[in-house]
Amino acid sequence: MSKTRVGIINVTGYAGVELARLLHQHPEVELVSATGRSTAGQQLGTVFPHLSSLELTIEAEPGDVDFVFSAMPHKDSAQEVIPLVKRGIKVVDISADFRLNDAAQYPVWYGFTHPAPQLLKQAVYGLPELHGSRINGAQLVANPGCYPTGAILAMAPAVKAGIIAPDIIVDSKSGVSGAGRTLSLNTHYAEANEDITAYALDGHRHLPEITQELGLLNTRQPASVTFIPHLVPMNRGILTTGYASLLPGKLAKGDRGKKELQELYHDFYRGKPFVRLAASPPHTKYTRGSNLCFIHPTIDRDGGKLIVISCLDNLVKGAAGQAIQNMNLMLGLPETTGLEGLPVYP
Repeated sequence: MSKTRVGIINVTGYAGVELARLLHQHPEVELVSATGRSTAGQQLGTVFPHLSSLELTIEAEPGDVDFVFSAMPHKDSAQEVIPLVKRGIKVVDISADFRLNDAAQYPVWYGFTHPAPQLLKQAVYGLPELHGSRINGAQLVANPGCYPTGAILAMAPAVKAGIIAPDIIVDSKSGVSGAGRTLSLNTHYAEANEDITAYALDGHRHLPEITQELGLLNTRQPASVTFIPHLVPMNRGILTTGYASLLPGKLAKGDRGKKELQELYHDFYRGKPFVRLAASPPHTKYTRGSNLCFIHPTIDRDGGKLIVISCLDNLVKGAAGQAIQNMNLMLGLPETTGLEGLPVYP
């Protein structure tokens, strides 16, 4: 059987180039098209020497493909995706342009009016651990943001089970690649090295995404999320710590309660191949270069607070790897296809 012909729109960003790396080892697809307007006409291996084994010329426009990943920035991505969907091509959009269900949220959080609000009803939020059955066979999938992936996976079992109060605090720390490849003073080496800082205290644009998805898990008690991201001086990785008050009587006291919590999380993620429950707080290096997400749920010493640690590679499970996981489901393939590689350590 012939392989699915795949294209990447904007291969020159971090997510796009990571897609190219991962797709090269995928046994069921062939990367036949990659666009990058600033580098059109050049060989992919010339622009990115680590991809020199991929004999592909970067184009200005997508070629003849069956499936497309759009790695364009928000707002620009929708303009690329809309005509593809009209032509019946399956698309995973890595931008935020189809993640939010409510079109009215786009002017508030992203500064533009959505050009195709009708497609927001068609698009499936691409977190396979929550929406795998809907992703299977979908035409348009909105790949989650890197921060929301770690936050939602950390808190979803507790929210679904109704064991916590709705007020949730999410503290996340990301490597500088999460800011993208465009030059910025904040990610300049001399600014970011030996430094850590919080940002977007008035509201990060990933906040409505986190609130939306957690809210869908328990409509009787919608989540109220405080989300504070931090920039840390490393290339890859996101470490998230989620906090919430436990509701009285939902779990036993002491060690028995911790065991019940572990069982709850194991049951929720049973059969989810890329989620690992860790016996101790995980490190971001546990996931580097892989599509894994490690999660460690526990209860504080006084027994009143849930604490959950999650970590992932923001460019893989937080972007390109998850996009391929979604593609696999959309094409009827095992979701692990092409993503079985182990993390790089140290």
